[in-house]
Amino acid sequence: MSPLQMSVYWRLSLVFFFTSFLFFLDIFTAAIVAATCHLGNNTGASVRRGASEGNQSQPGQEEADWTTKSGTGDSVCGWTDWLSYGQTLYMVGLLLGSLFGGAISDRYGKRPVLLVCVCLHAVCGLVPAILPQPHLFLAIRCLTGVCCCCINICSFSLVVEWTLPAARLWPPAFLPFCFSLGTMGGAPLAWLSSTWRQLHLSLALPQLICLPLYLSIPESPRWLLLKRRTAALDSYRSNSPADKHCLDLLLDSAWSDLQKAAEAQEEPPPGGHAPSDIMQLRHPTILLRLFIMSYLSAASALTYFGICMNIGSFGVGVYSAQFFSGLSEAPCLLIPLVRLGRRPLSMLALFLSGAACFLSLLLSRYNAKPELVMSLALLGKLCILAATFISILYSIELFPTVVRQRCVSLVNLCFRLGCLVNSLVPPNPNGAISLAAMVVYSSGPIVGCSLCLLLPETSGVPLPDSVEDCDRQPRPPSMSALWRTRKLVSSQTRKTEIPPAEKDDTHSGLI
Repeated sequence: MSPLQMSVYWRLSLVFFFTSFLFFLDIFTAAIVAATCHLGNNTGASVRRGASEGNQSQPGQEEADWTTKSGTGDSVCGWTDWLSYGQTLYMVGLLLGSLFGGAISDRYGKRPVLLVCVCLHAVCGLVPAILPQPHLFLAIRCLTGVCCCCINICSFSLVVEWTLPAARLWPPAFLPFCFSLGTMGGAPLAWLSSTWRQLHLSLALPQLICLPLYLSIPESPRWLLLKRRTAALDSYRSNSPADKHCLDLLLDSAWSDLQKAAEAQEEPPPGGHAPSDIMQLRHPTILLRLFIMSYLSAASALTYFGICMNIGSFGVGVYSAQFFSGLSEAPCLLIPLVRLGRRPLSMLALFLSGAACFLSLLLSRYNAKPELVMSLALLGKLCILAATFISILYSIELFPTVVRQRCVSLVNLCFRLGCLVNSLVPPNPNGAISLAAMVVYSSGPIVGCSLCLLLPETSGVPLPDSVEDCDRQPRPPSMSALWRTRKLVSSQTRKTEIPPAEKDDTHSGLI
């Protein structure tokens, strides 16, 4: 890779590493509150779900060691009930960021939006340690979700657009791998933090220290080409011969893609005027694919975040469980090496995820070891993460160019709605995942596995530019076609078996 490509990769990997710190902050705050606030200490505090007793705080401590800005004796134990809304507002922020994050980055560029959101993300982690107020904490959680979603949108766009087409399968696997490493790294930092203030400082200060490193992230060459920012392109090209060669290849690929998209939009069909985008969306093929991919996104979000946010409900210490939760996602980096095609790999990942979650539920009802139950649940989370990664590429390859961005945005919206619905599930009184929730987590992927039978295989097939191209994609055989094929094969088998028998009879008669 050229120096510019290396700069994009390792800096964005650092961004994703730190993004996971605040993504799972609600799990760590619940553990801190459970250790510092006990029932019966005249505060009326209640412990949030998912908390664990396996941390470094002293069990005899009754209150946290910080006060509000006014200097009163109020502590976190006075408003722990507010903490249960932190995860919900964070998911609301992710939903809001998905609604306008892409439009803002398309208008002002990926790099400036990314830099602003990274700075805000780091500050959002620091503010609760300085100003511990309940309403401010909830507002900060919502803003953190918005920043996290915008960071994801800009980072994926930048890393994909700085990668040559032959290797574009790796960036969507590499960045989640860095997120998993951050999940593993944030767990010991939270384990070493015994108070609220220490927790937020330990998770925010590393991000603040690394902010100057992000100033060297280059802008997307495709966006610069669209906006005719030739001066910036020339400055990138003059860095080194390797950067010049890489940038020329990227610009040639981007220019050819833009020309194909423009020709697909401007060229009318032979029979008359080109159909509008709304008419394209109403086509039965597009509606069917949009429904299936939207369902897969919502079901994947429910299963993945349902296990992530309830990782402390399996009877294992929350910090060790969080560490192994990140470790279980690391094998997703090897997904691009699997050559099974989009549809078979999606079906396999969805089925294994549903089966693992069902076995985890079944063993939990028979009082199996918590480690075994959590291991099966983490296997289900790994498989559903693999299915989510595949669906990112699958959605791009299923929809035509004229409505691709709208369809992918709708699929992403369903994913965020699934995240929000999962945060609204009421906790179980005993702290474990409820039976209804585990049934949803296990049945959703299995139903999605069966729906994948209605989708075509898109691996190695050119991207469709119109609905007609979608109809020409290789379709899966229907049940009636399979039945006719089976009858034809059986009849041919019987016909081939008859002549040898007749021949044997003739020879026996002659003898």
